[in-house]
Amino acid sequence: MSGARSAILERMRASLGGVASGDARRAAVETRIARHARNLVPKRGQLEPRARQALFVEMAEKAAASVERVASASDVPAAAAAFLARHNLPPKLKLAPDAAVAGLPWERHPLVKIETGIAAPDDRASLTPAFAAIAETGTLMLVSGPTRPTTLNFLPENHIVLLRASQIVGAYEDGWDRLRAEAGSGWPRTVNFITGPSRSADIEQQLQMGAHGPKRLHIILVADDGDGKT
Repeated sequence: MSGARSAILERMRASLGGVASGDARRAAVETRIARHARNLVPKRGQLEPRARQALFVEMAEKAAASVERVASASDVPAAAAAFLARHNLPPKLKLAPDAAVAGLPWERHPLVKIETGIAAPDDRASLTPAFAAIAETGTLMLVSGPTRPTTLNFLPENHIVLLRASQIVGAYEDGWDRLRAEAGSGWPRTVNFITGPSRSADIEQQLQMGAHGPKRLHIILVADDGDGKT
């Protein structure tokens, strides 16, 4: 590292109250990470469960996602098949190889061809499970892993997500708290926050859907934990 660069970084550390020792800096960072300090959470991120679910749906739909409520996970195949038919899509669906979606009763809809694995260029629609959802912004929180390939979130033009009502949290901090509690030492390589379908207005300020990912985002919201349809 050049002397000038080193001097600049040392001044930055001093202005931030940092310390010169590398070991001390590392210890300070580790302490800060372990604290998991929460930011100021808006009032709309502190609602009770039913109001939280209603806010999530409202915010997701404002972001151009569609939301369909079903009573149980066994209703998801029918909802997914109806989505494909409604948008005149081929009866073919690429699933995340995760029991949350791959273990559903797809045999009830034999006309829909089901495949599991990573997304391929010719896949038109995918179905993945959510890890959590953020009510205050209508955002899905998806994690990667061997049974949840990230390609399924972005490559197909139509992305269907299975979300359970109990997975809806108020604020982003709540989503991270849930991940820390469930992941332990096995953290995912990637965490994706998705709000609505992909879009861009970079070209002549004309909104284009599907600019950098799916042009449709359909959320199947499953009532659970005694919540019922809300």
